Amino acid sequence: MTRPSTDLFLGGDTGRLMAQLDWAGTPLGPVDEWSQSLRAAVRMVLSSRYPMLLLWGESYSQLYNDAYSALIGDKHPAALGDDVRVTLAEGWNVLAPLIEEAMATGVASWVPALQLLLERAGYREEAYFSVSHAPARDDDGRTVGVLTVCSEVTQQVVGERRLRLLRDLSVLGDGRTVDVDATAARLIDVIDGHPLDVPFAAIYLRDGTALRRITCTGGDQGHAPALPDTVELTDPGPPAYAWGLADAAEGRATQVTDVADRLPLPAGPWNDPVRTALALPLPSADEDQPLGVLLAGVSPSRGLDEAYRSFHQLLAQQISVALRNAQEYEEERRRIEAMAELDRVKTDFFANVSHEFRTPLTLILGPLTDALTDATAPLAAVQRERVETGWRNATRLLTLVNSLLTFSSLEAGRARSDARVVDLAALTAELAGVFRAAVERAGLTLEVSCPPLPRPVAVDPVNWERIVTNLLSNALKYTFIGRIRVTVDADDEEVRLTVADTGIGIAERDLPKLFERFHRVRGARSRSHEGTGIGLALVHELARLEGGDVHVTSQVGVGSRFTVTLPWSAAHRTAVAGPAVDGRGDAARAAVEEAMGWLTEPDALTEPDPASGPATDELAGARILLADDNADMRAYLTRLLTGQGWRVRAVTDGRQALDEIHSELPDLLLTDVMMPVLDGFDLVRRLRADPTTRTLPVLVLSARAGGEASVEGLSLGADDYLVKPFAAAELIARIRASIRRARDRTPAAAVVGDPAAVAAAAPSARPAPVGPGAPGPAVEPVRDAAVVVQAPAEPEGLGDLLDEGWTYPSAPTSAAAMRRDVRGALGDLDVDPDVLEDLLLAASEAMNNAVEHAQRPSRPEVRVRAQVGGGLIRISVRDFGTWRDRRPAMDRGRGALLMNAYGDVRLVSTAEGTTVTIERRLA
Repeated sequence: MTRPSTDLFLGGDTGRLMAQLDWAGTPLGPVDEWSQSLRAAVRMVLSSRYPMLLLWGESYSQLYNDAYSALIGDKHPAALGDDVRVTLAEGWNVLAPLIEEAMATGVASWVPALQLLLERAGYREEAYFSVSHAPARDDDGRTVGVLTVCSEVTQQVVGERRLRLLRDLSVLGDGRTVDVDATAARLIDVIDGHPLDVPFAAIYLRDGTALRRITCTGGDQGHAPALPDTVELTDPGPPAYAWGLADAAEGRATQVTDVADRLPLPAGPWNDPVRTALALPLPSADEDQPLGVLLAGVSPSRGLDEAYRSFHQLLAQQISVALRNAQEYEEERRRIEAMAELDRVKTDFFANVSHEFRTPLTLILGPLTDALTDATAPLAAVQRERVETGWRNATRLLTLVNSLLTFSSLEAGRARSDARVVDLAALTAELAGVFRAAVERAGLTLEVSCPPLPRPVAVDPVNWERIVTNLLSNALKYTFIGRIRVTVDADDEEVRLTVADTGIGIAERDLPKLFERFHRVRGARSRSHEGTGIGLALVHELARLEGGDVHVTSQVGVGSRFTVTLPWSAAHRTAVAGPAVDGRGDAARAAVEEAMGWLTEPDALTEPDPASGPATDELAGARILLADDNADMRAYLTRLLTGQGWRVRAVTDGRQALDEIHSELPDLLLTDVMMPVLDGFDLVRRLRADPTTRTLPVLVLSARAGGEASVEGLSLGADDYLVKPFAAAELIARIRASIRRARDRTPAAAVVGDPAAVAAAAPSARPAPVGPGAPGPAVEPVRDAAVVVQAPAEPEGLGDLLDEGWTYPSAPTSAAAMRRDVRGALGDLDVDPDVLEDLLLAASEAMNNAVEHAQRPSRPEVRVRAQVGGGLIRISVRDFGTWRDRRPAMDRGRGALLMNAYGDVRLVSTAEGTTVTIERRLA
């Protein structure tokens, strides 16, 4: 055998193999007999780094380079010199037309992304190549072969195809418009359009302790019976483990390799049976508990390499995101439906309650009106004033009820417009005129410009009255100088009502929410803090009911302009026949009556009637400062308090109250909470921060019921908190108790506050400031009333610096009053603030125990005594009942632990009561 010249086969490993091959045994014959054309073609192929294949002769003998050998895998090197129809037999049906065409026509071809079946890695592989076939000619110019230049684009084609699937899932599976099951069905439909990458798929979702199959695809879903419908995770069973569902439900991805045994499903480009599947957990917010499981088949025509596994992971993530979005959307929809149902129930409740109010209001207003108009039995002046107060407030309550009824009807969609043809300009001018007296009393100017309109207007007069009334009432409430202007005009498109003022204006951030129900601008200066917060919302809804709308423009410090627009198309509706509804102007007159209350200036000082009050009363002549923005409430309380022989000064807001207190300190402040300018809580906060008013007794009145409101008031330092409506006798009793407590502690406080008196009380040695001292040995409070612990001895000098006592009613609110009194007494001494707070906390616990544990007390009160001197601070708390253990659920030893943690605690329990002493050593 003659070996060929080695200079012909210069070209890497494949060239060396070709040099060693016995070409004489091939159809090409010995190398030295090859034509110059063949030699040149071989040199070109081997010198190229691009995959190239030369087919020569009738037997299509193959000559190729290193780059091409990598494409045919394990078919190399046997393919060298062999017939391509044998080497690529599985794909010859695709290649043959291209090669034969190049041989026959002598024209080159180019095919991008040619799908080709290859068996180069032990299985029937789906591959893609970009291929060019060019004719190869011999020395005589005859076409005797084909030069193939190719590159594999399998990864590119498959990768783009998978990305399209993931993109389609993200677009169609957003879960924003459908429920979870429908979203899953849409997702599986998208997957069904990509069978080459996902031959079959099933989505399982966790439902409690089970997995529920909600959808599947692949093979026309004929495989569905082979997959379990439900998997009980507490006892999965063999099918669940066989498909990897149980492991995937716990967060472990599982590969299933015997799919063909259980599911004969042809797939891939050449319908080979699916052999492998992946069970993948669907991620959720809880890493330990996946949302569900995706069971996805693996194409039999693609190897399960790292890229294919990553694709399946991304597939599971996309499905999980879509399903979680759907779940969140479904939950949000349920929340919205629940809120809508709650809103409907609330609206119905308001409507029903408002209807129920009408009967008792009728029976209140009827007799009151009869009493006021009865000429045969005229009322005395005092009684007339009382009845008029009742009539005014019953009328106001009726107005509120009517507003609630209207609003609830609007919310429920039951409201209707009884449109009637009216002279809208005249009606508006008439309604505005009702407000003239109130506006002028406020020192403002009312300008009304309502010229006749070119055409009649059909509106509901009652609804229009409410719109005008609410806008004018709102303008009067928030305008303090300048004018209010009401105009009605029209053009070819609409009728406009404009109510403009020179009031405080509205910040831009509040404008978007201005017509929302119950929205109130916080901190806005107004003539009164009263109101429901539905006035402007009612204007908005009524304007829309009439076919129009309302808009607002405003600037802080300049004023506001509200404009109600009615298109002529809405104003030309068919009018309702029949008589007009009675009560025209009632809403406006009621609003003006309420506004007059805002403008009533309180009397500077109301002196008591000399004949009023108890005959012998140590509190006669006490000075009471009353702060309330409701004129009728001020008048009622003034009559009530002066009837006790007290002097009453009334103001309308917290700022005026603060000024009066700084001008002349009263004996007690009686204040409302909800007031303009400065509310009651801010007033109390400022009083307690000022040393000159820290001990002023404060009683808070409020319509804000509930524990939170009372706790807030008492925690700020108020002495008492009373909720409206209240009994007059209870108010009088609480005022008397507060004033007496304040007067009882005043002499001792004065001594404590006088440095000279303090120095005289202890001439021998000036005490050092009280600092944190080590508490003495703790004594657990005795729970048995029969046991008596010896009372602590009186150390020498105890009480030299302070000895003061107070008496409180046995009530839960007394702890707050005690803290204020003790803080006031000890605050004038040089006591470390931390020590003071510790003692107050321990004393509060003792007070609460006294209130809760004292059983059948002989006196419904608790006495507290504070003593300072002899190197000690001692606080004693005494009740007058037998001891009663608290239930474990109410006290887990917290009270004893707290008291013992802050001082030396001792308890003496006798048949007459229990005394707890808390001592703290001075530094």
